[in-house]
Amino acid sequence: MKKHGILNRDIAEILAKLGHTDTIVIGDCGLPIPDQVRCIDLSLKKGVPSFLDVLEEVLNDMEVEAAICAEEIKRSNERVYNELYKNQFPIKFISHENFKKETQEAKVIIRTGEITPYANIILQAGVIF
Repeated sequence: MKKHGILNRDIAEILAKLGHTDTIVIGDCGLPIPDQVRCIDLSLKKGVPSFLDVLEEVLNDMEVEAAICAEEIKRSNERVYNELYKNQFPIKFISHENFKKETQEAKVIIRTGEITPYANIILQAGVIF
């Protein structure tokens, strides 16, 4: 049994397989999931697990060089928006419609129980050297 890091075997597997510039998505429970993209559904009930809790744990295991969020988060979800800036990678903002299109290229979408608007992020893998 693992002693440290993410215990969810599906998330641990995806993170171990990522290469430079591959992307994953962490999304709220309302984000549409493209048919061709794998979904790891963690949602248990409204708000559980939260977007920020899942993001924190993924960032403990994943080297991220950049991220993408929906522009709408700035005015519709100030709490999550402000928390995103505690991280050390650049964030690009695009329309929510374009964000949904970008999710089609992700290796996986991790669905949380988050129920606040636009609590979604695309993380681009960096390198550790």
